[in-house]
Formats: sequence, C-alpha cells, structure tokens
Amino acid sequence: MPLSDQGLTLDRYMVIPRTAIFLRRGDEYLLLKGAPHKRLWANRYNGLGGHVERGEDVLSAARREVREEAGLEADLWLCGIVIVDTSPQVGICLYVFSGEVRGDDHPRPSAEGLAEWVPYERIHELPLVEDVPWLLERIHAMRRGTPPFFARSWYDEAERWHMEFIEG
Repeated sequence: MPLSDQGLTLDRYMVIPRTAIFLRRGDEYLLLKGAPHKRLWANRYNGLGGHVERGEDVLSAARREVREEAGLEADLWLCGIVIVDTSPQVGICLYVFSGEVRGDDHPRPSAEGLAEWVPYERIHELPLVEDVPWLLERIHAMRRGTPPFFARSWYDEAERWHMEFIEG
C-alpha cells in the first residue's frame, strides 16, 4: 500500500523498532556489560542489540548488532516481541532473539562494552538491566521452533517498572 493508504497520522501510537539478542552456548548466555561511559545502563548487563536502521529488516539488524558488539556471527531465531510503552505517542517494539554462534565463540570488546558468557544460574548475581531476568527466564525454557512470546512493559505513575506476558 502506498503511504497515502497507510492511515498514518500523528495522533496514532508509533513505535521505534529495536533488537535484543541473547546468544546461547549450552546453559550460558552472552551478555554485554555496558561500558562505564554509556549514558544508559553503564556497568549493567544486557543482551546485545540496538536500533533497526532505516532500510533494514529486524533479522538483518540483529545480525549486524551481534557483529558490531561482539564480532561474532550467529544463527538467530525470534523468541518474542515486547511493546515498551514509553509515552502516549511513541513506544519501542523490541524484537527478542536467541541463537547460537557460528564458528569462534570468543567475543571481542566494542565501544558498547564487553560481552561475556555467563552461566544461567549466575544471572541473578549480576547488575542487570531490569527486563533481562524476565526475558531470559522465558528464553531459557524455549528451543528453536517454540512459538514466540508476546509482552508489554511500562512504568507506572510512581516510576515502578512492570512487564506483562500475554498468553495466546
């Protein structure tokens, strides 16, 4: 459909596409410890990932982020989609991936931080970005071919964070 038929108006909710990637090696996950200079999540652990650039599809964006942030190639699969309510007008559509590394699984550091393999049982010992334990709990129970999950997250008026998984 051409743009004129899309029904796009500024009063409708819009989303910014992003990716989050949690590579797996047995019961270990590759997490990125944010560089100390980062504005957001400095010295906290998160998955790899970032923005989907104009002209990219989400899978290509996820593969690019893995290369940029860890210097690795990976076979990825979609685990879930999370709508992050950030304001009444704009939100984030987070495409969550998992997968396995192809070839050498030794990550290299990047400007974003240092990627390291972390055993699943140690995840809760680390300073994590708030949604990471929730996402990893779901991902850890999944295998390639498991239907993706759907969720939304938001902050309430008291700035408490919430995440709700939607059951099909």
